[in-house]
Amino acid sequence: MFGRGPRRAAGVLAVTTLAVAMTAAAQPVGAQPQQRAARGYAVPHQPHHQAAGRKAAPRLGECGPGELCLWERTEFKGTPRVHELRGIDIESCTPLTGGASATSAANRTGRPVTLYQSEECAETAEFHTHPSGSWTPELPYRVRAFKVWEH
Repeated sequence: MFGRGPRRAAGVLAVTTLAVAMTAAAQPVGAQPQQRAARGYAVPHQPHHQAAGRKAAPRLGECGPGELCLWERTEFKGTPRVHELRGIDIESCTPLTGGASATSAANRTGRPVTLYQSEECAETAEFHTHPSGSWTPELPYRVRAFKVWEH
């Protein structure tokens, strides 16, 4: 075939087959299986829970400019507790009133806000700082207090 014998031809054929298979298996990052199938690529079997579709992004809750909005339920459900800059002491711990807690938040204050698991803003419990403009549909802990920071 190539003048070098059948062993050489078999080796070239094996390498070519491997290269074609690897090219067919490659896909752009984030490409959907349907796109791959439409291009004629083999699509591996997906478990039923993945094939049924991805969960839609949560709908953002109502939170106006200059506000910190905290919801008791995840995905911005329920009535939000709204805090405006005019009623907050900057860089001071502000506990949620009445023993309330929150599991989703939107920060539209124009400043970073730290959300605390502890009512006293203790750093021995969980806490995380959220930049202005952040929407968090499910916090990893129940928020019981917060601090708004000067830029």
